[in-house]
Parts: sequence; structure tokens; C-alpha cells
Amino acid sequence: MAILSVNAGSSTLKFSLYPLSAGQVQAQVLSGCIEGLEPGGAPEMTWNFQGQAYQKSLVLGTTSVFAQALLALRELLTELLGTAKIQAVAHRVVHGGAQYRASVVVSEAVLFDLMQLNSLAPLHQPHNLEGVRAFAKAFPEVPQVACFDTAFHASLPEVDYRFALPEALYAQGLRRYGFHGLSYQYVMGVLLAQSPRASGRVLMAHLGNGASLCAAKQGQSCSTTMGFSALDGLMMGTRPGTLDSGVMLYLLEQGWDHGRLQKMLYKQSGLLGVSGISADMRRLRADPSASAQLAVDIFTYRLQRECGAMVACLQGLDVLAFSGGIGEHDVTLRTELGQRLAWLGVVIDPVLNSQATGDQIMAIHAPESRVEVWVVPTDEGVVAAREAAKLLAA
Repeated sequence: MAILSVNAGSSTLKFSLYPLSAGQVQAQVLSGCIEGLEPGGAPEMTWNFQGQAYQKSLVLGTTSVFAQALLALRELLTELLGTAKIQAVAHRVVHGGAQYRASVVVSEAVLFDLMQLNSLAPLHQPHNLEGVRAFAKAFPEVPQVACFDTAFHASLPEVDYRFALPEALYAQGLRRYGFHGLSYQYVMGVLLAQSPRASGRVLMAHLGNGASLCAAKQGQSCSTTMGFSALDGLMMGTRPGTLDSGVMLYLLEQGWDHGRLQKMLYKQSGLLGVSGISADMRRLRADPSASAQLAVDIFTYRLQRECGAMVACLQGLDVLAFSGGIGEHDVTLRTELGQRLAWLGVVIDPVLNSQATGDQIMAIHAPESRVEVWVVPTDEGVVAAREAAKLLAA
């Protein structure tokens, strides 16, 4: 018996399989990704099973590409696992809104509610829900469980989640929700298991194509940089982060419509917008041009500035943790941020930092550092699997 965790995107399907024993989620036995599902793409499935990596090109038709990819995944599961039974499919769903503050077994009513949130996370939510529908058809007897990135932030205090807007707008759901919650839930669990100081004031940095910070006390989120949508806070790969709302008013006056604004905010800004080269931090690091360097500098500065705000909310700092593609692999970024937070007592050991390459949990602070610094490779899949297991048990 096992739980299948999935994360459906616009052109990718990430998956991982976790055995169940006495109702408890065990170590992952299979992980992989199907890429190239966009129109005109070259579909390919890669997976890791029992320590071995595999790769296979897929020949899919032009219609129902996602459904065909699921058939390929089901065939792979049958080939590798034989008669092992999938007990549930756990889906990462970015937005649960104010209504869904914990994971839930999906029904048509739940799907309808979640569809109303599509415009709040247009890069993720519609594709997450398409994945739920597709898996429900491919595995008709298996419960589909939605696990929300917003749920970890249900503990935010009202002073943090309220906007300074009229009460009528708040009643419509205009408030801060926060995201990357599955990642933060995993990282927080690891830190609590690794260090007694993690029950104090913790700052977690999930840095990737999407990026945010989360301040936590006693293991619970008390502030975060993303808000009503996944646009707020830090500069990201293609998103600008915090932006003066007057900019939007100005662009509306210039004749910009909703579609053009949405495309600019979600797909043409951030590292890509400033550099004009790429949204990939690795490529920008390797590019000697002034525009590439400026994009990296702005990203680092905005990270520093938002860290200051989070530390002010915490009134100090005991633990700093990095996760996400950039956070786990970019040694230079961690070095520079550590230097900029030296006033807090952060001292990063350069040797340990260089050894932290995202393949294991590592403490990278120097002995004299007043703040513990950790690199924690995140695992949203296992969090979703555990959430599904709890619902099955209930």
C-alpha cells in the first residue's frame, strides 16, 4: 500500500511514491517528473527507483496530453510495483482561500470552491485542479486529497493578514494568505527534530523561481512575505514581488488591460524582466553582463530587506534556514546574505557552506554564530503524503 504525491504544473507533472506501514508514511521509493506537456513540447519522463535513474521519451497525441501522460505514469507504476495498491493521491494545491485551512478529500463541491481562486494563482491553481480531475479519472476508486500551500499560514495573526482596506473588501476575501506552506511545514519539522532552538524564533527562506520568507515562533507561522496572491514579497524568477500599487494605476491610465498586466506581473518581471536574459539564477551568475549582475544584486538586496522585516516581527532570530532551488544550491547567495545579516550575529562557515549542495540537511553556521544557519532540502511530496495518510486514518 502506498500514497502517490503529485504536483501538476502547466507543462510538468512531478510525482513521488511513499509506502504505508501501519498507517505511517515510509521513505520515498519512487520519484520522477514528466516534462514537455505544453503544446508542441517533447514529452519525456524521468524517474528514480531504488537508487537508479531512468529516462524515457513519450509519444503523445495532440489532444488530452495530460491524460495520456497519466496513462504512461500508471503503466510505470504497474511495471515497477506490480499489485501494490495506491491508497490515495495527494495533490499540491497552491490556494485554499479562507475556507480550506487544512487538507481535504476532494469532491465536486470542493473543486468548484477551489476554481473560484484560479485568478489568485493563475500560474498554479488551474493546473493543480486539472491534475486532480485527471487523476480522478485515471484512478477512479482512489481518494484524491488536496493539500494547500496556504494551510501552514492559518496561524497568522489578524494584524498580519488584514489589509488596510474597507471592511466590505475583507468580507469578500481580500486578505493575506501566504504560500509555500507545504515546504515550510517540512522545513519546520526538520528543524524541530534537529535543534532545540527551532522552537524559538525561526526565519525560513524558500528561494526558487517562486520565492518567499516565513517567520515562525514555536513552530507556527506568524508572518510571511507572500500575501493575497503569489506576487507579493521577494523578487522572483518572473514575478516582481512587492510593487507600489500606484504602478498598476499608472499602467491602467496608459491603456493596459487585465491580460497584459497579468502577463507582465507573472511572466515578464523579476530576474527575467530586469536582466532581459533569463529567470534562472544559475545562468545569470555565469553571465558577465551588467544587466545580469543588476538582476542578481536586486534579488539579494530585496531578500536582505525582507529579512529585516521578518526579524522585526520575530523581535530577534535564533535559526535561519534555506530551502528551494536557489536556497539549497547557491553558495554565493547564502554567503552574501550571511554577511548582510552579520549585525544579528549570523556567521556562516565558508567550508560548511561550500559543502551544502542540496543533497542533505546541513548546519552551516560557524561555532561563534549567535544564529544557527541550516540548509534543508525541501520535500513537499512527503508532507502531502502524510496529510493524506492522516485523512485516511480519520
